Amino acid sequence: MPTAWTKDALAATIDHTTLKTIATEQQIRELCAEARKFCFAGVCVNPCWVPLCARELAGSKVMVCTVIGFPLGANATEVKAAEAALAVKQGAREVDMVINVGAAKSGDWRAVEDDIRSVVKASGNATVKVIIETCYLTDAEKEKACEASLKAGARFVQTSTGFGTGGASVDDVRLMRKVVGNRMKIKASGGLRNYHDALQMLDAGADRIGASSGVSIVSELPE
Repeated sequence: MPTAWTKDALAATIDHTTLKTIATEQQIRELCAEARKFCFAGVCVNPCWVPLCARELAGSKVMVCTVIGFPLGANATEVKAAEAALAVKQGAREVDMVINVGAAKSGDWRAVEDDIRSVVKASGNATVKVIIETCYLTDAEKEKACEASLKAGARFVQTSTGFGTGGASVDDVRLMRKVVGNRMKIKASGGLRNYHDALQMLDAGADRIGASSGVSIVSELPE
């Protein structure tokens, strides 16, 4: 990670996000316009907006990311796989899937791994980020969730949906980095409001930031 962050370098780590139920078409268009302007890594939106974002961001380097099995992770594996395949077909280059949290809490790590693997397979060349929803897991379960994600072939592990009882924490990012080392990347998401929050996560080992306040985060960085 850079020792001194520039606005451009920081922007390149951010998934500019709108996952609100009441997000309108105009708000999604504005999200894409901001992502183009600030050169964010991507926009992260609900699946119904993927085709619109793909059109709005055509010709840019900004990636379209969507969420799978969101926010509970409790969909049948076949449904998650089909959702991911359709999203990629419609223009998503990254998919953020939620693990089966209930299976994780039950200790059924084979089911968790198979669920992830099915989405990875369905996503083809698209990057899969696995949201392990840290707020519901013990540290031992977080470690196992990271290991399952790695074994299943995902490229990222991710802290949170932002819809649970808690979001990203420095301690969780450090724990995840300890488990995956350099074999996977890490996305910190949930509750990140300003550039101090973002830099804390990046310094702890995150590679990507998921936030609805991407513009504020970059704009707050001192010149």
